[in-house]
Amino acid sequence: MTAQEKTAPDSAAAPDPRRWRVLGLLGVAQLMLIVDVTVVAIALPDMGADLGLDRAGLTWVASVYALVFGGLMLLGGKAADVVGPRRVVLAGLGVFTLASLLAGTADTAGMLLTARALQGVGAAAMSPAALSVVVRTFAGAELSRALGVWSALGGAGAAVGVLLGGVLTAGPGWPWVFWVNVPVGAVLLLAVLRWVRPWPGAGGRLDLLGAALATLATGSVVYGLVAAGDRGWLSAQTLVALLLGAVGYWLLALRLRAASAPLLDPAMLVRRPVVRGLALILVATALMISVFFLGSFTLQQLHGFSPLDTGLCFLPVAAGTIVGSNLAGRVLPRRGVRAVSVAGLLVAAAGLAAAAGIFSMTVLVVGITVAGFGVGAAFVAASASLFSAVRPHEAGVASGALSTFHEFGAAIGVSAVSSVAAAALLEPSFETFAAGYWFAAGVALVAGLASLAPARAAR
Repeated sequence: MTAQEKTAPDSAAAPDPRRWRVLGLLGVAQLMLIVDVTVVAIALPDMGADLGLDRAGLTWVASVYALVFGGLMLLGGKAADVVGPRRVVLAGLGVFTLASLLAGTADTAGMLLTARALQGVGAAAMSPAALSVVVRTFAGAELSRALGVWSALGGAGAAVGVLLGGVLTAGPGWPWVFWVNVPVGAVLLLAVLRWVRPWPGAGGRLDLLGAALATLATGSVVYGLVAAGDRGWLSAQTLVALLLGAVGYWLLALRLRAASAPLLDPAMLVRRPVVRGLALILVATALMISVFFLGSFTLQQLHGFSPLDTGLCFLPVAAGTIVGSNLAGRVLPRRGVRAVSVAGLLVAAAGLAAAAGIFSMTVLVVGITVAGFGVGAAFVAASASLFSAVRPHEAGVASGALSTFHEFGAAIGVSAVSSVAAAALLEPSFETFAAGYWFAAGVALVAGLASLAPARAAR
């Protein structure tokens, strides 16, 4: 069975004439979810002043969304496989939109945190289900192009979030970083009802115990990684959270073997293309988040840029990611996953090394833009590798696994570079920030060389 047959069961039929419209629609929905990760960062000082949030409260406003989002994505993906991805997209989008309305009207810290957690619930349902629709809608070379468009949303969304957060916070005020989602979400709900095909689910039931273990384990690991960047890798908070996550995954492994209808098929996780795809998305996301994390501090602390100016400087990075992703989507059917992943990671390493070694503002922006181009290509290679070994009825849970490792990568990226560049955050200088860029360049280089290993064809 070929990769095209596995990921597109209806490839023998005429392609859906609305497929590119559907991709654009779901792409906007996914962009909204990604933007909500970074759009809040710029608005945090104003939120803290209005709602009386202390440092811990501000940290939770930023992280609770990522924790719930990452923890529930396997359940969201499995639900898409069981009941059909369109239903789960609609449910997730509805919850996210209503939660955004609640967040904008929040007048207490508890109300805002509750709304952010509900946003994470909606995002965890919508994101893997939307990707499942994309994988079911496209086939062959068009699927690679579609994955290129989808992958470009990661870097673009992060940059747009920083810029949009600055514009809205400086203009109408921080509630609008949430309220802007409400009209967009309402329009998307109507468009999904009209244009997205109601793919049938495979039936069966959800393994709620397995989902609870996956949520506990993933949330604990993400929390531990976030705590590592804030409190250190050897702090009690970090170690207890990571240990709890490890125990949770061990119990989940036992549950997957024992359950009659497991959350996911354990055999899927040992397929080499799946392992390669998950490893690539983890590294690529860690590199992308490192670029934004280091770049934001460098531009503001060393060059004196405002948050809005910093957001504008990240627009070329977003453009580089978009170009790299789309080019990789066109090249991948001819050159294969290995060539695209190696080239993308080596290009990212070169861009990061330039940013570290020639520390002027112009070279910094050019270097991280080049890195964004390479990371965008790696995103596409990750998705293509994973979905080449996934059957149609596994598309949802596979999307959830891919998104979960995306969250792991984001948390690892921030934790690692903040640890390496800890001195720069206390006493900013060119030399201290360069250590973080050199570290990220080394990770990209090692990952690129590791990607030279051939991948067995999926059976």
